[in-house]
Amino acid sequence: MGSAAFNEGLFAFLSRATTPFHAVEAMAEALGAAGYTALPEDRSWSLAPGGRYYTTRNGSSLVAFRLGRERTAGLRMVGAHTDSPCLMIKPNPDLTRHGCYQLGVEVYGGALLNPWFDRDLSIAGRVSFSCQDGTLGTALVDLREALAVIPSLAIHLDREANSGRSVNPQTDILPLLCLPGDGEEPALRALLEEHLRDRGLAPAEVLAYELNLYDTQPPARVGLQGQFITSARLDNLLSCYTGLRALLDSEEGEPGLLVCNDHEEVGSVSAAGAQGPFLRSVLQRIAGDGEAFSCLVDRSLLISADNAHAVHPNYPDRHDGNHGPRLGGGPVIKLNANQRYASNSETSALFRQLAKQVAVPVQSFVTRTDMACGSTIGPLTAAEVGVRTLDVGVPTFAMHSIRETAGSEDAPALCRVLRAFYEAPEPLFPGADSRP
Repeated sequence: MGSAAFNEGLFAFLSRATTPFHAVEAMAEALGAAGYTALPEDRSWSLAPGGRYYTTRNGSSLVAFRLGRERTAGLRMVGAHTDSPCLMIKPNPDLTRHGCYQLGVEVYGGALLNPWFDRDLSIAGRVSFSCQDGTLGTALVDLREALAVIPSLAIHLDREANSGRSVNPQTDILPLLCLPGDGEEPALRALLEEHLRDRGLAPAEVLAYELNLYDTQPPARVGLQGQFITSARLDNLLSCYTGLRALLDSEEGEPGLLVCNDHEEVGSVSAAGAQGPFLRSVLQRIAGDGEAFSCLVDRSLLISADNAHAVHPNYPDRHDGNHGPRLGGGPVIKLNANQRYASNSETSALFRQLAKQVAVPVQSFVTRTDMACGSTIGPLTAAEVGVRTLDVGVPTFAMHSIRETAGSEDAPALCRVLRAFYEAPEPLFPGADSRP
């Protein structure tokens, strides 16, 4: 697949995947179309050699895998996360103040808040409701239209706005939805119930929801030569899509797995997160408990794919001078001596070898020693499962902003390396049995 076609598919995925629920729905549909069989977690699994399967948890995390002819072969695993920093709508959100109807929100993850001002916002997520017959129903919703905005305070009323404005997340980022007339009492639940009825559902009452705001501006290829892509949720849906395409486009001789976890941006401690039991339970059902599981894990490798910080030309001093990835320079191996990333010399060498085979340049990132280092699902999965792990990512600007920027060639390049990884023959680490 060429870069243009890859990015076109990525843009379609980003536009649809406005929440982790919608991301998993889109990936499940692509897997089903490619012949992967859905496996409900609450049923017994009957796995056949060479079979292709996927399962989901909470509707927001997914594991897809294909088996080799030999059940003892190691798994080539790619991991990413489905969630992104955003504004979540509170359970009792309705506010009418000074003639304006607004919603109460809370911040999910480490979001950059200033870019949320003056954007055209919509609402998406999961809604649970009672039906007319007394049963419970659940549906994904995406209102798609620009329904809300968070207006900035004019500079005339804040003369220090360009030098010292801070954002109070309780009071400053309440989105504006309408100007209600006399006697009107707008309510989010009523809006949701109307939307569900328009879709042919029959809600008696919306009982609960998980909803977030998102920017309606579509992804774009920008720059004088089209060398950048800009979009919401590049961190980390770009990696989800890249891993999915690599799995589906690779030759199927070797066993492979894709895991996309929710809740990375808030610590991963959940039933569906990387520090939860989801991946381990799938691997145990593939291999069995005890010694078979341990052997499978030791023969396997996880590549954790999560965006990396590119050197911002306006802030080059925020990087170590020898470890500043560039946009357009290829995928980045992320390293940290204190295990904030799980890469080591073995896993890094294998990735570099695979990249060389497909003519993809590789960069490295080490944070400045005097700055705190972020982390990924890599170390968490390594600790939870015990699998060798590598942390890589596509270099990115404005990570955790409402709109992020990456190079237009870097995700396709990472996809080529991941495809080579999925196709790599046994053993992944030649000579590993002779290690001391």
